[in-house]
Amino acid sequence: MDNYSDLKKELFETLSSLEDLFSKASDIPAIGDRLFMNWESSCNLIRGQLSEDIIRVAVVGSIKSGKSTLVNAFVKGDYLKRGAGVVTSFVTRIRGGKSLKSKLFFKNWDEVNSDIKQATVFLPNFTVNRDDNEFDIRRSGDRMLLERSLNDLKPDQLVSNGAVDANTVLLSSYLKGFERVEKILASDDTTLMFKGRQFGEHREFVASDPLSVYLKDTELEIVSDALTDYFEIADCQGSDSPNPRHLAMIQEYLTRTHLIVYVISSRTGLRQADIRFLSMIKKMGIMDNILFVVNIDLNEHESMNDLKSLILRVKEDLSYLKPEHDVFAFSALLNLFRLDKKGLSEKDARRLGQWEMERELAAYSDEQSQTFETFLNRRLNQERYSLLLQNQLERMNLMATSISHWVRTNQTILSRDNSQIEIIVDKISAYHDSIDKIKGMIQNTLGGSMEKLKRSLRTDLDQFFEQHDNGIIDIILRFVRNFDIRVENFGPELEQMGFANAMYRVYQEFKQAMDMFMADTINPMVIRFIREKEKRVVSELNAMVDSYEVMIQNTMVEFDRGLEQIGIAPMEQLESKNNSPQLETVKSIAGIVLPSSAATLRYSAKIKAEAVMKLGLYSAVKIMKQILKKPAGNELDRQKNALRDGGQRMKRETEKSIRAHLKDYRENIKFQYLLRLVDAYSETLKNAMTERYQVYTDNLLRMIDSIKNRKLDKTRAATVLNEMGEQALVLENRIRNLQEDCKTIKE
Repeated sequence: MDNYSDLKKELFETLSSLEDLFSKASDIPAIGDRLFMNWESSCNLIRGQLSEDIIRVAVVGSIKSGKSTLVNAFVKGDYLKRGAGVVTSFVTRIRGGKSLKSKLFFKNWDEVNSDIKQATVFLPNFTVNRDDNEFDIRRSGDRMLLERSLNDLKPDQLVSNGAVDANTVLLSSYLKGFERVEKILASDDTTLMFKGRQFGEHREFVASDPLSVYLKDTELEIVSDALTDYFEIADCQGSDSPNPRHLAMIQEYLTRTHLIVYVISSRTGLRQADIRFLSMIKKMGIMDNILFVVNIDLNEHESMNDLKSLILRVKEDLSYLKPEHDVFAFSALLNLFRLDKKGLSEKDARRLGQWEMERELAAYSDEQSQTFETFLNRRLNQERYSLLLQNQLERMNLMATSISHWVRTNQTILSRDNSQIEIIVDKISAYHDSIDKIKGMIQNTLGGSMEKLKRSLRTDLDQFFEQHDNGIIDIILRFVRNFDIRVENFGPELEQMGFANAMYRVYQEFKQAMDMFMADTINPMVIRFIREKEKRVVSELNAMVDSYEVMIQNTMVEFDRGLEQIGIAPMEQLESKNNSPQLETVKSIAGIVLPSSAATLRYSAKIKAEAVMKLGLYSAVKIMKQILKKPAGNELDRQKNALRDGGQRMKRETEKSIRAHLKDYRENIKFQYLLRLVDAYSETLKNAMTERYQVYTDNLLRMIDSIKNRKLDKTRAATVLNEMGEQALVLENRIRNLQEDCKTIKE
């Protein structure tokens, strides 16, 4: 990463020199400053993009595959908690810095209470006895009510589909962690920071469900040669986590990453959970950004042949998902132990000694580890050079060459008499008018084409969501309708369990299955669709203005010829080789953020009420039949019928919720994201093409006007222009050298 870091530092210093050059122009009184204001704004924009640009690497994999260990080894320190089980509860981001610092970003109270409200639907014996019927965890009475309701649950209600029920864990975690966070949370979002020796205190929050449930995000800043302030590596929770919320968190982060490192344990090889998660990544359309690490457990393999057989099986299994893939195999724990041998426990020291005696395996691990780091650095550097630094250097070169020509042109103008100046004014004005006309044509073309593109995007989006065989809504509705409410599985224990408890278990199973389906199937489809539409917006808008780029270049050629005829040196290449604005930059400047893909279902409390009413109706029918001395059926059948009807009502209410929620979600994507993106990108594209030429000529005309009206001290102006010309020449050479350095490193 050092080459990128050094080049980036040089680029920042060059930006500062450019800004100093622009400020020097203010020493020329009566000159128009619009040109320099625009160029200063461009410098600020470049600086902001370079400062905010983060290379993001996500480390993902199944539980206990060694993700945290790999990250710790990579950053050269034991910063993340390691251990068995579901330790990492969400995404932990790590960046380089000048000192140890951990930041914890907490939910606000409204978000916490909203989570709890969604999780308490069908919770037995849970009714908030207030007019507003709103739960607030800050009230002791509400916490006691929730605690009693959870304590009333039977053991079999704490498990759903063979795993601990996510809703129950969520509610229990909120209660257990409340006292610890009560004074931290607020009505607005809160950030807690630990510095220096207190750095490790963040582990208390991120490694336990009762506290991590209150967090939205966490960021660690560490001192490491492996990291810089532009690099971020993230440790993500297990891809086989039973909690769909965890999966949704990973998805949100993966959409922003440049590279995914998928970790596979050599103890298990590629498991079914890995296949499922990798299939999801493929559905999202980001499989090209992935590489694989087989994390070697050196206690697990007797020989190199045994290890290589395992690696070969992994590669064969991966080929079905990604025919061409990069796989590296090394022991992250071996690398970590070697970083601080003196600090190891006696047990770990013995393990390290034993592993190093396995010289063939240890040597293989070392070789693969070095190859991995080299590959990672090269891939990330090349990507960032091509996508960021080269483009920014071209923009800076554009400014430096433009100001050089502006200086030379003004020096020539200062040396001319009034009659010659009038000829210059005519030439510049004609060029200025030509650019104005082109700008008007671009505006008209983009205006009509944008509306056509927007209509098409609206149609595509509506069709993607609307109810038809391949529409998102219909896919979800089929899942809901086909979900089997297994009332027949309830036996005599139903009477002992009670109707409310049984209904809660039905709800648990349905909600868990529904949330997992949304995270595993629907969200990747939505993300892939949006990525495809983003590419279309960029492609079509760029194509619309390509022909005008030629017109501008032709106008520039004519302008240069006209200037040469009156003794003014022609402009150098003013046009950047890559004029297309970066999509992420446009979104950042315009504040355009993709709505969260986590489709939270909102179940109505009416479901619970109507299910209980059904049970009461069956009880009334039983009594009437007894009065009329007709067979009334047994109590178990009566409760099963009520349970079945309650489950069907739950599914119908879910359908209503899906339609309402996805309608809102679709409209948010449409109006708050895609259509705004069209407007922002087209405006940026138009301005990038024409504004710099128009502003350039504006300033020349204003300079000439100052000369004609004797508002300008020619001697002072000539001195300043000479100084500016010398500085601009130095900057041009410096930028060209940086561009050559960039090309050399890329190769």
